[in-house]
Amino acid sequence: MRWTLKEKPSEDKINHLAQALNVENFVATLLIQRGIETFDDAKNFFRPSLEHLHDPYLMKDMDKAVSRIEKAIANQENILVFGDYDVDGTTAVSLVSSYLKSYYPNVATYIPDRYAEGYGVSFMGIDFADDNGFSLIIALDCGIKSIDHVAYAKERNIDFIICDHHRPGDTLPDAVAVLDPKREDCFYPYDELCGCGVGFKLIQALGTNRNETIHDLFPYLDLVATAIAADIVPMTGENRVLAYYGLQVINSNPRPGIKALVHQVKKKSLDITDVVFIIAPRINAAGRIKHGNHAVELLTEFNFEQAQQFASEIEKYNADRKDLDKQITKEAFQQIEKNQEQNRFSTVVFQEDWHKGVIGIVASRLIETYYRPTLVFTKSGDKYAASARSVKGFDVYNALDACAEHLEQFGGHMYAAGMTLKEENYPTFKEAFEKQVEKTILPEMLTPEIEIDAEINFTDITPKLIRILKQFEPFGPLNMTPVFMTKNIKDTGYAKAMGADEDHLKLFVKQNNSEGISAIGFGLGKKLDLVTHQKSFQAAYCISENEWNGTISTQLMLKDIQ
Repeated sequence: MRWTLKEKPSEDKINHLAQALNVENFVATLLIQRGIETFDDAKNFFRPSLEHLHDPYLMKDMDKAVSRIEKAIANQENILVFGDYDVDGTTAVSLVSSYLKSYYPNVATYIPDRYAEGYGVSFMGIDFADDNGFSLIIALDCGIKSIDHVAYAKERNIDFIICDHHRPGDTLPDAVAVLDPKREDCFYPYDELCGCGVGFKLIQALGTNRNETIHDLFPYLDLVATAIAADIVPMTGENRVLAYYGLQVINSNPRPGIKALVHQVKKKSLDITDVVFIIAPRINAAGRIKHGNHAVELLTEFNFEQAQQFASEIEKYNADRKDLDKQITKEAFQQIEKNQEQNRFSTVVFQEDWHKGVIGIVASRLIETYYRPTLVFTKSGDKYAASARSVKGFDVYNALDACAEHLEQFGGHMYAAGMTLKEENYPTFKEAFEKQVEKTILPEMLTPEIEIDAEINFTDITPKLIRILKQFEPFGPLNMTPVFMTKNIKDTGYAKAMGADEDHLKLFVKQNNSEGISAIGFGLGKKLDLVTHQKSFQAAYCISENEWNGTISTQLMLKDIQ
């Protein structure tokens, strides 16, 4: 791993902020690295407020969207709320449909089948709307590139409102309204919302017409926080405010579906990491293994006993997902080793019987080992379908765009995308993608990087520092958990490798005459030799607290040691 110490701001800036906030200089440094340079910036950062959310009508087409929904309600039209099968899509559908249903009955939901229909707006979904008398479709977390689908719906007298956050193509669909802060002609002040976040802005706008305040919409924020965490959007601006209050809802009064999921894992209080690793995979498992409808049923159920029933079914899907993920990852490793492809600039693998629902997870697993932009293909009908994942700094969406002539369709973000192609185009695409990556990737991007916020001594780790760091939460992209580096550390003789395969490292460390601190390094078991026999080493780590038998102690979460 490459260790990179973040650039230190100027001493003047650091001193000025440290004095204004009465904090240590290195805490001021952490804040400035996150774009927080003044007392007011810090106040907004440490005290997120719902009042800081922007007026939803600043979003292009919001007035058109609201007016079309109000017209549908006035005319007693049937409204279909349509969304993708992942966490962002299913939470967005649950959010908008449950809000509309709170005062208007003619609302139904539609999640496309991952296998029969694939990602995004589908012709099958539009046919369903046509057959069942729906004249308005609200598409969430998808639709920004669905030009043909929207035209097809229009021929059937079905209007579309699109709420998306993916990058638009050159032409927008001919919908009644296209809400997407990434539209070039949209000057909404924050363009990093997730799909559910755009859905929330829609209900916020609808609410203003009904004299509702942001506080009336507070109960919906558990869904928004879950989507923000799962979709790995920047934890800045509105996302941070929505996630901050959404976590409060999750921990105090969540909807029965989320309460039932948390109940399964018996955890008292959840932070954003728990949402990413506990709630999100379970919601995702429904669409991966069975059908995304199961997630919407769970998230819109108001009877807790019924929600528990749905949650236990989803728990089974999640167990199946884990088994599949493990098996396919193993087969992918074998394929790469057998074909001696570990030294390429990209990883592209295919097997026709791999389960389409877990190939994205497998792509992430392969990156953990080979650290290359990665595509995992499987057969989907008569086409090949893939999930793409990328390494830090490399835009996989742009790489796919450069190879678009070989693809049927593709979409996504810088770090995650999906695509389909014809079987006969797979070999040429694989080579074209490899050449594109080789041409555009920087050599340093092929080695995982640990960005270190500051070098500190163990004596700097005080209860006050831990209290301040807690107020940096919720963490996420552009506001990651601070990583510190400390030199001249020694283990006190308790170092051991842990776990069934001795993959993990457990230490009790000191620096000079400091008090000892326990430390754990997941995946660092192989580095045991570096720390035994009183050898001096340096560590990159995050500071956390460990609770054991009612006692809370400081613990270092090791990222790497040298």
